[in-house]
Amino acid sequence: MAFDPTTLSSTVLIATAFGAAFLAALWLSLIFWTYRDVRGRSRDPLLRILATLVVAVLFLPGVLVYLILRPPQRLEDEYQSALEEEALLQSIEDNPLCPGCGRRIAADWVVCPNCHTRLKKPCHQCGRLMELPWNLCPYCGTAAPGMRRDNLTLDEALRGLPSDANETAASGEPENPYS
Repeated sequence: MAFDPTTLSSTVLIATAFGAAFLAALWLSLIFWTYRDVRGRSRDPLLRILATLVVAVLFLPGVLVYLILRPPQRLEDEYQSALEEEALLQSIEDNPLCPGCGRRIAADWVVCPNCHTRLKKPCHQCGRLMELPWNLCPYCGTAAPGMRRDNLTLDEALRGLPSDANETAASGEPENPYS
């Protein structure tokens, strides 16, 4: 079994061509992979170009350098963690705090159970809870007692008072607190 030098030469040439084609395909695929990976990890166009050039010029050592220096998180992962953090902060902020003691309170509490600070007031017409500074019920439109109203006649003003006070006020006699 003798080897012909021309056969050996052509076999080495074919193996070298396949090896070179494999290395060229590997080099191009690593450049492409680096570009896609850095694009998903950074918005900086200069960093994208530099990372791709390092891999293109240095080949396998360039890939190693890129793997060491690349940003640790993908942009999508950073975005997801920011969304989770925002949702957590939102859920914390949704729970109101008592203005008196600063502890967490429920939205429908009328009084803080810790410091007894009045938090809300019920509407005299519909009974739904209103914020303390509100002078008008947003649910039924009734004005809160003691609220100043312009252009109000005497009959309209007396309509909301108890019946004993209406009779005394209508007769013009002052009410005697000692009777």
